[in-house]
Amino acid sequence: MKYKMLVLDMDDTLLTDDHKISDENKEMLFKAQEKGVLIILASGRPTPAMTAYAKELQLDNSYMISYNGAVVTDLKEDKIIFEQTLTQEQIHELYEYSLKSKTHIITYLDGKVVSETSSEYIDIELNITGLEHNKVVDFKATVQSSAVKCILLEEPSYLKEVEKDLKLAMPHLSVSMSKPFFLEVAQNGIDKGASIKILADKLGILQSEIIAVGNAGNDLTMIEYAGLGVWVDNVDPELRYKANVIVASNNNHGVAEVVRRFILA
Repeated sequence: MKYKMLVLDMDDTLLTDDHKISDENKEMLFKAQEKGVLIILASGRPTPAMTAYAKELQLDNSYMISYNGAVVTDLKEDKIIFEQTLTQEQIHELYEYSLKSKTHIITYLDGKVVSETSSEYIDIELNITGLEHNKVVDFKATVQSSAVKCILLEEPSYLKEVEKDLKLAMPHLSVSMSKPFFLEVAQNGIDKGASIKILADKLGILQSEIIAVGNAGNDLTMIEYAGLGVWVDNVDPELRYKANVIVASNNNHGVAEVVRRFILA
């Protein structure tokens, strides 16, 4: 099979635990591009927290999927070609749910992370994204517009139970876990798999010509959609059987292994 598109989750997949692209991964991705394969970064991260990595990989003529699929950006034209947001009413509904479920909640406005609270898990998101924290007195009064997504945050074992409850309580929204302490919420039908399909259809690339690589629940839709779905070895244990292939972990250059085995071979 000649693959034409390689879609990569970033945190805990392409990136090592210290948020870097290993030299091995970088070298193999350059070789994949030389063969004409389109490299797509697909992350729960906000767009601004992805652009430096896209530049590092010289993806100037490619596309980027951010906010868990809510935004697709044409990097060559530097413009958004797809965007789907949560409504203000839905965000307020999620805020009320966060109070009831005793979880923290964040959203993104004006390039900042907005929350009413502080926590170690919000600090992790701030560290990952490099975005400024706009800690506000009144979340609902601050959020007077739509936004691309919200995240509920809490201790992992508790948040797993919240995930089950939220899916039942709000079946009209897209709910998935990106890290054990990040429960991502987007508009109904929005996920990485759906956005890859939109992009592939636009570019005339077949489903069978796509490889997707990830590690977490928010990657599952793209793993299932792609012609070849790949987990890195540090995948959430309950998801291991849901991919075609498992490669080395994020810290052991799993992405480079994918390129060697399925693109350069």
